[in-house]
Amino acid sequence: MKKCGIILALFFSAAIGSAGTEQTVAELKARVESAREEDRPGICVGIAARQLDAAAKLYTAGNPQEARNAIEDVATFSEKARDAASKSGKKLKPTEIAVRKMAHKLRDMKRTLSFEDQAPVQDAIDRLEHVRTDLLTKMFGIKGEK
Repeated sequence: MKKCGIILALFFSAAIGSAGTEQTVAELKARVESAREEDRPGICVGIAARQLDAAAKLYTAGNPQEARNAIEDVATFSEKARDAASKSGKKLKPTEIAVRKMAHKLRDMKRTLSFEDQAPVQDAIDRLEHVRTDLLTKMFGIKGEK
């Protein structure tokens, strides 16, 4: 378990880090399209993870609309990570692990929210579970399936 955490930390720092400088979410979003295909999963997962942290802070601060926008980014960039990992055939496992952890955090977050704020979070959870299923199918699917 500890080894997996270290691997994920290295995966994200390699994908996100740039000469020791911390990039903003906006800079990372701009960088995604020009990145190499095999680097995109890490960048996209990094964006999704940052937006998940931002959403939690925004809900706590009483900004539910901004939090919903961040939650939408979590789902969108998780899907982009899946697409890039599937297309390149690389980083499938670390992407699936990261998405699983984010889905778990979203479930925990959902329990703390008012009823009105739970639907967008549940939608994101459902989308992340679909991403996980696609990644697992790609990794362990029936032979001949691509």
